Amino acid sequence: MRTLQILAVYTILFSAVLSLQACAQNATTTGNGGYGPHPTLPEPHHSLVPTVKIAPAVGWPAGATPVAASGLAVRAYARELDHPRWLYVLPNGDLLVAETNAPPKPGDGKGIRGAIMGMVMKKAGAGVDSANRITLLRGIDENGVAQTRSVFLQGLHSPFGMALVGHTLYVANTDAVLRFHYTDGATHLSDPGVKVADLPAGPINHHWTKNLIASSDGTRLYVTVGSNSNIAENGIAAEENRACILEIDIASGKTRVFASGLRNPNGLAWNPQSGALWTTVNERDELGNDLVPDYMTSVKDGAFYGWPYSYFGQHVDLRVQPQKPELVARAIAPDYALGSHTASLGLAFYDKALLPAHYANGAFIGQHGSWNRNPRVGYKVVFVAFADGKPKGMPEDVLTGFVNANGEAMGRPVGVAVDAGGAVLVADDVGNTIWRLTPR
Repeated sequence: MRTLQILAVYTILFSAVLSLQACAQNATTTGNGGYGPHPTLPEPHHSLVPTVKIAPAVGWPAGATPVAASGLAVRAYARELDHPRWLYVLPNGDLLVAETNAPPKPGDGKGIRGAIMGMVMKKAGAGVDSANRITLLRGIDENGVAQTRSVFLQGLHSPFGMALVGHTLYVANTDAVLRFHYTDGATHLSDPGVKVADLPAGPINHHWTKNLIASSDGTRLYVTVGSNSNIAENGIAAEENRACILEIDIASGKTRVFASGLRNPNGLAWNPQSGALWTTVNERDELGNDLVPDYMTSVKDGAFYGWPYSYFGQHVDLRVQPQKPELVARAIAPDYALGSHTASLGLAFYDKALLPAHYANGAFIGQHGSWNRNPRVGYKVVFVAFADGKPKGMPEDVLTGFVNANGEAMGRPVGVAVDAGGAVLVADDVGNTIWRLTPR
């Protein structure tokens, strides 16, 4: 009975937050939130009630698809998956799909605020249990659909990133990197895997996704680890080896911080022109509609990118106390802003020839979409052109239509990848679909 009473109180509080937010929305800004290499950043805006504007998850009606940009076409490559979030294309063209979601996090989101956040995430489609598996999709039939599907790995722990080096497949669980022996053409791996290195997890594990990519010589792995909080409100000790990209020496398992101050990095990709490592990063909340822009940036060894003490270079976040001016003084501004609260996650450079030449060497970015901005943003895949290894111009929409006329999310794009034939693949974790983008 007491549990029901508590839930009733939380529900009332959640409704009150939405009602108060509706009253406050007229006072919010409606700018573009900051895009491009030199975004204009407004002054921070603090409010008693944070913005909550959810696109409730409803899934795709029969026959419906996202909308592709002019000259492109989209089809469902695979449907009826279980919360597909991340993709990896094997050298033989097989596609690995991480069907995954957050692990139990008993230390995260305690109290009334945590209960409200839990309701928000559930309504947005993030409240499902994790399938904890990787599925393999192979081939393509005359309708553009995968010819075969098999369970490749199961019994994992909120898996996310994947990388093949020779005959070794590396998988980033939420708490460790594992390695598995891979045989060319295998459709199922049965061995339990061997731990290469531990990753920060624990009872809070606020940002649980861990992506990875291998160095070109196959001797190192780079692993993304998000922060354990919004702005270190759980204490800076809870952020050890977090809000960073870790470098793991494969032979020894020795780990070091490669770059820090990255609140929640996700996508990782090598730039085909410069050879530099790039990442997408989700920035902090509760500074207003137009702060702070999520971004993508090249990642430099030893660099500090500001979190939690500053954002977009040396813009100080006064909420964080005590400050560390010596760190802020060396904070690097990221290369390219992707809009505030867009939840930019997936990142893939285009190095094939199937799509028009305009897309060569540019980046496709999956934007999962906002739950805390008015008007809402993201819920699409965008493209950013590159020249000489650097981004140029504004983002272009390439796949939209994930939110219907009623403001409901039929899908939410996450990971993106380029398949062996040159099509762009998009993991849709609300629509439980992999979309395939090709020339029309």
